[in-house]
Amino acid sequence: MSARSFNDAPRPVDNKTAVAILDYKGVPTTILPVLPRLPAPNDTDFVNSYNAQLRSLNSARFPARVPMVPDRHLFYTVGLAENPCPTCLNGTRLAASLNNITFVMPRVGLLQAHYFNITGVYRLDFPDRPPKPFNYTGVPLTANLESSLGTRLSRIRFNSTVELVLQDTNLLTVESHPFHLHGYNFFVVGRGVGNFDPAKDPAGFNLVDPPERNTVGVPTGGWTAIRFRADNPGVWFMHCHLELHTMWGLKMAFVVEDGDGPEESILPPPKGLPPC
Repeated sequence: MSARSFNDAPRPVDNKTAVAILDYKGVPTTILPVLPRLPAPNDTDFVNSYNAQLRSLNSARFPARVPMVPDRHLFYTVGLAENPCPTCLNGTRLAASLNNITFVMPRVGLLQAHYFNITGVYRLDFPDRPPKPFNYTGVPLTANLESSLGTRLSRIRFNSTVELVLQDTNLLTVESHPFHLHGYNFFVVGRGVGNFDPAKDPAGFNLVDPPERNTVGVPTGGWTAIRFRADNPGVWFMHCHLELHTMWGLKMAFVVEDGDGPEESILPPPKGLPPC
């Protein structure tokens, strides 16, 4: 067995190949295994083709309950940013943003503020779409570079269905971003290269047996579409799993409202839980 990292971004990485031998009982030691043929480290077509083959079981025992008609359609651009900083080298500071918003961590826990109705900690006005549409995967790479700072969340009605398209951008550089959503699994219903086309691309969504995940890669210079049902009330982060990008603000959070009764409402904090 062999494996190596995939990287189609213009930056150096450690692309050494990891190799292991699986030794089956009863197989003569004179038989030498053949090293598997690996694609090139930057073979985007191979990776996209492989990911397109991933399916869920969608059986009676493991049904794929894919939301058919979303109540909310969200479109988030993913990218880097360059904000003014008088004390920084060259007068700018690198940041990252969703829909041109660089997330600022609050001093009070988001869940704590939500449960106890503490005002002034966050705003519920995270935009469903980017404020300034542009050619996300085209040139120039310096278009729309500056982001705004804020602790801004998106409110989701309990048990509503959500479709979210994560669109990579070519701002500063291109890179694949692994996105993780807390509190939920979701179905990866589509992915593609270039700019997402809301008039054409949904026709190719897999709504029968898409893979169910809680982390998904947004391809370099492309997009990923996910769907989920918001049946877990609370405050849930969604962020890039590259630690540096998370520190730069490539994250946001959903406030999923309570439903009807205690079975559909957020649990109270346990006794003795220290506050943030």
